[in-house]
Amino acid sequence: MDPASLFDVQVKRIHEYKRQLLNLLYVVTRYNRIRANPTGDWVPRTVVFAGKAAPGYVMAKAIIKLINNVARVVNVDKAVGGRLKVVFLPDYDVSLAQHIMPAADLSEQISTAGMEASGTGNMKLSLNGALTIGTLDGANIEIREQVGADNIFIFGLTADEVAEQRRRGYSPSEVVASNPELKKTLEMIDAGYFTPGNLADGKPIVDRLLSEGEPFFVLADFAAYAAAHDAVDELYRRPPSGSARRSSTRSAWASSRVTAASASTRSASGASSR
Repeated sequence: MDPASLFDVQVKRIHEYKRQLLNLLYVVTRYNRIRANPTGDWVPRTVVFAGKAAPGYVMAKAIIKLINNVARVVNVDKAVGGRLKVVFLPDYDVSLAQHIMPAADLSEQISTAGMEASGTGNMKLSLNGALTIGTLDGANIEIREQVGADNIFIFGLTADEVAEQRRRGYSPSEVVASNPELKKTLEMIDAGYFTPGNLADGKPIVDRLLSEGEPFFVLADFAAYAAAHDAVDELYRRPPSGSARRSSTRSAWASSRVTAASASTRSASGASSR
């Protein structure tokens, strides 16, 4: 891993509504973009996944397997040249979090809007200096209030829009038909590009994402999510020096971290006095 790369982190329980798949679809799309334009000004990325799944949750296990399969291909592709790395860290626990969270530059909080009850992990990541990319849901709402809309990457359907689209009917295939990049990404997974030992390994995931009324709106939010990542890259390119790049994403947090920490201290003091 390149320690000067942007550390893009998603650490949480593996579940369809947490949408690790949305993150992974973007990873594959970014991989395709780099391969198509290897001399481009790509911000180096290290994408870190970590989390546990319920023992009987078949789809969650399939997601973990696909993450690792994508990593095996991407990480050794000479055309990518180290500008994209994918890592899945097993046995996620507090001890591992103590290493991951201070290292994170970008915090992935991308659950389907309306399904995230709170979110303490994003608070920990933000207080350790990571910028947040996420839907307008859970603690992302409070974080945006603290840091300002310009210092967080909010994207995608709102909870009300999800409810309305669910009421009207959601057809993922229509989304794919209008997005050639997404179509190519899904076709690669479906065809076994990342699983040459078992070409059908990724098919259940693609079938799930394309199923009529898919409840987590993964593909519906993909274009907005990819655009938000473009904005992340733009910020990370400033300033141009390598050593400063790593702190550039953090600089936007400086005042908000103090504000949030002060608010937390006041809250704790108030609670202890009660």
